[in-house]
Amino acid sequence: MQKKLFSLFGVFCTLVFCGMGCVHTTESTANTQQLVQAPPKPAAEATKQAEATKPAEAAKPAAEAAKPAAYKPPALSSPDSWSMVVVPDVQAYTERPRNHGIVDIMNTWIVDNLDTLRIQQVLFTGDLVYRNDQRLLTPDSHSLLGREQWKAFSRLMERLDGRVPYILCTGNHDYGHNSAENRNTFFNDYFPTDRNPMTRKHLVSCAYNSFDMTTLENSAYEFTAPAPDNRKFLFITLEFAPTDATLEWARKLVDEPRFENHICVVLTHSYLSYKGTRIQEEKYALNTQGGNAGEGIFQKLVYPSKNIRLVICGHIAAPDKWERGIAFSTDTNSAGKTVAQMAFNTQAITGWHGNGGDGWLRLLEFMPDKKTVKATTFSPFFAISPSTQRLAWRHEPLNEFTFTIE
Repeated sequence: MQKKLFSLFGVFCTLVFCGMGCVHTTESTANTQQLVQAPPKPAAEATKQAEATKPAEAAKPAAEAAKPAAYKPPALSSPDSWSMVVVPDVQAYTERPRNHGIVDIMNTWIVDNLDTLRIQQVLFTGDLVYRNDQRLLTPDSHSLLGREQWKAFSRLMERLDGRVPYILCTGNHDYGHNSAENRNTFFNDYFPTDRNPMTRKHLVSCAYNSFDMTTLENSAYEFTAPAPDNRKFLFITLEFAPTDATLEWARKLVDEPRFENHICVVLTHSYLSYKGTRIQEEKYALNTQGGNAGEGIFQKLVYPSKNIRLVICGHIAAPDKWERGIAFSTDTNSAGKTVAQMAFNTQAITGWHGNGGDGWLRLLEFMPDKKTVKATTFSPFFAISPSTQRLAWRHEPLNEFTFTIE
């Protein structure tokens, strides 16, 4: 028995040592083949190979350099600058309850940054609801009826009430049943002239609407930029497809001596195409009944008025295409002064019935030189989480640029 055990132990040892020998032999053979097949490398090449085989830590600075820049929240370029915020069409947010939280994030971010960015005005480009008096639930039962949408948007705007002035303009979806079949709107039920005391104190004029009522559909606001800027501004908001009477009211107001030295900004829903050219005509019922498209607004109001220097609009959009919802161009008025014209609408970049537009805002910083305006595009929705902060800025030419108001 003992003899058999010794015999088995010998076999085991032989197998182990043979196996170790095979491994060693295989490695040696491979190295030998490599030496035979590859002649000695020149010194420069050998150095290059040595660099390539350095530990991973040596390559770390280069890898870090390739990473995108660390997230930085919006900040003024100068402590003497001040800013305004442009909110694009919100209809796709208000249409569905699941998207309401994004608007609340946007509005809360504005309130949180009032002092940091010296925000003076918040401008909404119209289409505040998806359907003013919608009777059917579209595209499915998760959307809201017309008045329900107005109630939802009204509740969301409570975040800004009493905190910052905001100016709303009405879009085609804010009239009629589905889209501008008539001038009926619930806008005035939810946003009367005294809705926000911060806005009311700047209100200087209202035009009568189509039903001979004083409303904010066509209204004007005066404010003084904070020191050291101190320039006087006049903001005029126009209804969708403004009538000739509305444009005449605005023109006369701008020409009044008290506003002679003001910088005038016009906020209206439909004005520019995505190509940066003014919209020549539209086929909505309100347009066929005498309402003016972009070119009419320019010819009857913007061009004759010597101090209208900026026009802001929304309206244009195409599903999943950024470039179809933004535009910028300049023109000259009758006094030879440059008029900047800007469209900003992100509602369709996630599809017509997506999340409403990823929470994008257009930030306008008015620089201390009293002529340069810096436009940037930022999403508080993406910025709220470290995992998505890298997506919070857009840097394309039409999303990040400067223009002048001299």
